[in-house]
Amino acid sequence: MAIEIERKFLVNSDSWREQADAGQHLAQGYLIGSREASVRVRIAGEQANLNIKSATLGIYRQEYEYPIPLADAREMLDALCEKPVIEKTRYHVNHAGHTWEVDVFEGDNAGLVVAEIELASESETFEPPHWLGEEVSADPRYYNVSLVKHPYKAWR
Repeated sequence: MAIEIERKFLVNSDSWREQADAGQHLAQGYLIGSREASVRVRIAGEQANLNIKSATLGIYRQEYEYPIPLADAREMLDALCEKPVIEKTRYHVNHAGHTWEVDVFEGDNAGLVVAEIELASESETFEPPHWLGEEVSADPRYYNVSLVKHPYKAWR
C-alpha cells in the first residue's frame, strides 16, 4: 500500500522565496471526490499523472499515482473534471534537511499560499522555517479537492 504522510501549513510571509527554486505551474482537476477517495488528473510541465488519494482527515493517507499521456490529461481536464480546475505554482524550498513544497494558488483560489512537508513517519520531527504559519493539516477546507467546490475567494 502506498502511504503519504504530509503536514500542511499556511505561510505567513514571502521570505520563503529567497530559498525557493524557479517553481512549476500545475493544473489539476478532480474526476471524483467522495467520502472515500479523490481521483485527480494533474499536469506539471510536460508530465501528467492520475492520482487516487484516500479522503481521510489528518496527515496520514493512502495515495497512488500513475503517469498518463499528456494529451489524455489535457482532454480529461477540459471535458471530464469538475470546474474550476485548480491552478497553482509549486515551489520547492530546502530547509534543515527537508524539502518543503510551497503552493501559490491562482484563479478562484488566488491569495492562498500553503506549505507542505512529506514525512517518513507521523512522529518524524522537523525544524519549522520562520515563514511557516498555522497548521491546517486537519482542516478539509484546505484540501485541493475542497477548493474546487468552495474556492478561497468565497471564504471572505
